[in-house]
Amino acid sequence: MTTITLITGGSRGLGRNTALSVARRGGDVVLTYQSRAEDAQAVIAEIEALGRKAVALQLDTGKVASFPDFAETLRATLSQVWVRSTFDHLVNNAGHGDGASIAETTEAQFDRLVDVHFKGVFFLTQSLLPLIADGGRIVNFSSGLTRFAYPGYAAYAAVKGAVEVLTRYMAKELGARGIAVNTVAPGAIETDFRGGAVRDTPEVNKFIAGITALGRVGLPDDIGPMVASLLSPDNRWVTAQRIEVSGGQAI
Repeated sequence: MTTITLITGGSRGLGRNTALSVARRGGDVVLTYQSRAEDAQAVIAEIEALGRKAVALQLDTGKVASFPDFAETLRATLSQVWVRSTFDHLVNNAGHGDGASIAETTEAQFDRLVDVHFKGVFFLTQSLLPLIADGGRIVNFSSGLTRFAYPGYAAYAAVKGAVEVLTRYMAKELGARGIAVNTVAPGAIETDFRGGAVRDTPEVNKFIAGITALGRVGLPDDIGPMVASLLSPDNRWVTAQRIEVSGGQAI
């Protein structure tokens, strides 16, 4: 049976790459987007060109109150498009970068990071548990910044650290249903994260390449295929793990 993977924040960056990677391996995709409907539809067209089914649904993962309605929309979509009542894989990818020193971080910045990156992951997963098939998979995105520290990322890294702890508890509690739960922690990647700072700033790109064992900055194509492989039957016995995909950054 064809798998269905729900990827939050799938209209751009690592979410987009993961969606395409899943489709290339023969899976169907539901992706969410916050505001970029045109970008989301472009990804849908790419997936459909690969011969797979795909649907885009709007969702702000920082608004917990919207999750019950989203779950009902997803339930209806699964029934209409796939004639199914469940999906197989949840990839909690949606997020944003908001950096500031500890001295300068505002409460509003902090709250938004918690709402999107931690509270959103916790309660969206909770809302979707009845729709996730037994034997399914959950992948939560974290960051290499939970292992190595750079000034300006304290709040962001802290909420990602919370996600890593949450992942282990999810793996423990959902193991009885055969659901494997893991964290993927990318290093610095050339995307539009924080305005494309790594991708578009030569001195930043050079610095990171110089402290990375494999000698370059990461690309989206380094991440999406890895996540897709983690969802495959080949990795059915991997759970409760933090898997860093950084090329050996800062080791």
